[in-house]
Amino acid sequence: MDTMKSLQWYVRAVELGSLSAVAREAGTTQPTVSKVVAALERELGVRLLARTTASLAPTTQGQRFYERAKGVLAEYGAAVADARGDSASMQGPLRVNAPVALGQFRLNALVLAFLAEHPGIEVELILNDRMVDLVEEGVDVALRLGGALPPGAVARRVGASPRWLVAAPAYLERWPAPATPPELARHNYVRFAWLADGDDVTLSDGARTERVRTSSRYRVNHALAIRDSLAMGAGIGLCPAWLVHDLLADGQLRRVLPDWHGESQQLHLLYPERRYQPARARAFVEFIAARLAALPGLEPFTGP
Repeated sequence: MDTMKSLQWYVRAVELGSLSAVAREAGTTQPTVSKVVAALERELGVRLLARTTASLAPTTQGQRFYERAKGVLAEYGAAVADARGDSASMQGPLRVNAPVALGQFRLNALVLAFLAEHPGIEVELILNDRMVDLVEEGVDVALRLGGALPPGAVARRVGASPRWLVAAPAYLERWPAPATPPELARHNYVRFAWLADGDDVTLSDGARTERVRTSSRYRVNHALAIRDSLAMGAGIGLCPAWLVHDLLADGQLRRVLPDWHGESQQLHLLYPERRYQPARARAFVEFIAARLAALPGLEPFTGP
């Protein structure tokens, strides 16, 4: 039995939830993967996977074995990279996760630039707005904007984006801009659909803090849709600068209550908490950290 292949296919079976998916990834057949995993179970004398016609999941013993097997594979990868040298360690796949708007609007071009510098690396960029489990979904590096960070991950804060109230000139011609934060309550307010504070908006001018209950007739779960809606004159919105910097520069949007701002949106790079991080993942983290925080609307993190 090829022990390393058995471990690799078993780990991916747990992460993908399907032997067929492992077979497609490995370029083989589902029966071949099934036989290898079954042989591993016989070798160990325990049942690792609970299979039904509709699903596949690790047993209690299988989950514990999965966690240990991931570590073994990581250490093996480190040993192989060390033996082959730095050039070989900069080869292979990377699975990257990011929020949809940030990924589409900013990160995509940076990933292509990274690939141009490292022809031996492959990147699978997965864009979604939910907080993923890095280990369970096989993610090497994730980018997160604000919010609580997941346990069991290493978080590196690389930058922040100020949040400003903005609106289109056409909207402000119909509805004069508020002169004070409380006047914001009388305006059409466009916001993200899943905010913990709901319609409440907290603003600061550096010395004072105001909390305003807004009127939100339009709530959207996608940052790029909010950006477009504001540019079309739908109302006023509180947006991170990275999302609207270009629209402000060319006059499609204007700052509202420019002396006031929301809490800055923090940008973190996350990776699994494990002893070994592939060299290609480390290179990606350094590449993205240096360039993403330097983009318009983002400020680099200078703390410890």
